[in-house]
Amino acid sequence: MSSSSPTSLPRNLALAYALLIAYACLHPLTGWRDSGLPLFDYLSAPWPKYFVAADFVFNVLGYLPLGFLAAAALAQRAGVARAAVLATLIAGLLSLGLETAQNLLPSRIASNLDLGGNVAGGLLGALAGARWGPLLFGTRGRIQRWRGAYVIGGRTGEAGLILLGLWLLGQLGAADLLFSSGDVRSLLGIPAPLPFRPERFIAFDIALTAASLLAVGLFVRCMTRGPNPLPVVLVLALGVGAKTVATATFFEPGAPLAWLTPGAGRGLVIGGALLAFALLLPRLLQHALAGTALLAATALVNLMPENPYLPYNRQLASFSNVLNFHGLTALVDSLWPFAALAYLCALGLWRGEHLGARPARGGRRL
Repeated sequence: MSSSSPTSLPRNLALAYALLIAYACLHPLTGWRDSGLPLFDYLSAPWPKYFVAADFVFNVLGYLPLGFLAAAALAQRAGVARAAVLATLIAGLLSLGLETAQNLLPSRIASNLDLGGNVAGGLLGALAGARWGPLLFGTRGRIQRWRGAYVIGGRTGEAGLILLGLWLLGQLGAADLLFSSGDVRSLLGIPAPLPFRPERFIAFDIALTAASLLAVGLFVRCMTRGPNPLPVVLVLALGVGAKTVATATFFEPGAPLAWLTPGAGRGLVIGGALLAFALLLPRLLQHALAGTALLAATALVNLMPENPYLPYNRQLASFSNVLNFHGLTALVDSLWPFAALAYLCALGLWRGEHLGARPARGGRRL
């Protein structure tokens, strides 16, 4: 298909976000067992003795985007009021299922208060999505117009947007390195292969930041139309903003720019110069260079020594929802480069004409 229906983007984003919520709620997905208690007893539990306002707010905010996206996807066909009701119902049923499933995990506690916060967040998001979703995602909505002007059409364009959203989510994780992703050592429990030395760490930091900036910038370039560099600059700026928010929240509240280490600063300069040059190359070379830079950045982050000076906020980490959030961002951050590489391969096969190559006769376009 050459273009997407007005509701396809919010629908796909809602599905992707629901999967992320499911993983975060069931993290770490191990130790399943039957406690012997009725699964739905938690629904009638009294008010908890200890109430953590931050956890409740986190539950509300966590379901806001789901309600918004679901209502935006439904509003075109179901109408405003019906879309808000259906989206709230979807959010509530998802939360009910996940909270009930937590009874089977020894590290999780099902809570009717969490369920209430999730439903409230879904309702607030649904009301906003039913009202403003069509203005953003409709045929002539702002996001739809922006997407048509800058992003390639079809499912490949939507998949690229979802991957960019996941990359931004990974930048909110508990890692202090700018733009880094693809660290599978933490998932597999593998220690760092090289011991820490300041000069070694700074050298790796420079190379990793430069390679990551080049990789992400060219990834954006491969999924956008025309030579306009605005989408590339916008995504990189959002990545810097996400890292700044994560640093201020989880590391140093009084120093939101603590991520700007000497290595990261030099890496930004080098990577920016390389990216500016690469944006002048033919699109086919940009495509190949994007994959090469992704591979290089992934290799560097797995060879890099551990940082012994990570100023992580241990008190904040005691909140259960923060731990769940870090489990989610760690998974997304670790797997993103591999999904991005697969996407680039598919993009080259299915949309060769977009990269300046002639598509095979009878080839499939998505």
